[in-house]
Amino acid sequence: MGFNVNDALSAFLILFAVIDIPGSIPIIVSLRKKVGHVQSEKATVVAGIIMIVFLFLGESILNLLGVDVQSFAIAGSFVIFFLALEMILGITLYKEESPSTASIVPIAFPLIAGAGTMTSLVSLQAEFAMINIIIAIVLNMIVVYVVLKNTERLERLLGPGGLSVLRKVFGIILLAIAVKLFFTNLIPLLQTV
Repeated sequence: MGFNVNDALSAFLILFAVIDIPGSIPIIVSLRKKVGHVQSEKATVVAGIIMIVFLFLGESILNLLGVDVQSFAIAGSFVIFFLALEMILGITLYKEESPSTASIVPIAFPLIAGAGTMTSLVSLQAEFAMINIIIAIVLNMIVVYVVLKNTERLERLLGPGGLSVLRKVFGIILLAIAVKLFFTNLIPLLQTV
């Protein structure tokens, strides 16, 4: 199986839905207010590298650590769950000693290249050729970069009210994704015990 436009597009759309960068705009805006500056290039490149490395070595790394994909996905669902709670309730759970930048943590990982994305990459390998998944990752990183670079413009366009509504709506969607990720992986995990 080689390059296929339809496969690359399908993989792109699946990853786009999981990464959900438009839904992350409120989180990115609030993180930028906390830390000042978000390095768009650094966050995009680091997230892209994490995803490509995980695409090739993900299952091997997890096996080496004695962690199965289901356990990894469940752990990721907790991270997504707490990010969603922050968005919905307007509270701060993520704290760093003296955050100078949020570019790598939590933007590149786990917001962009999180457990949901990693789990999707592992499952995409069963369906698509490597080249198509790599193209999908690169296309998603271009979209991520454009959104990260234009968060100020998007913030002005939406206004505080629009951002608040968007934050709550996507917080609920993120919460639903966390719950789905949790239960989808809990059932196969319990069957192996």
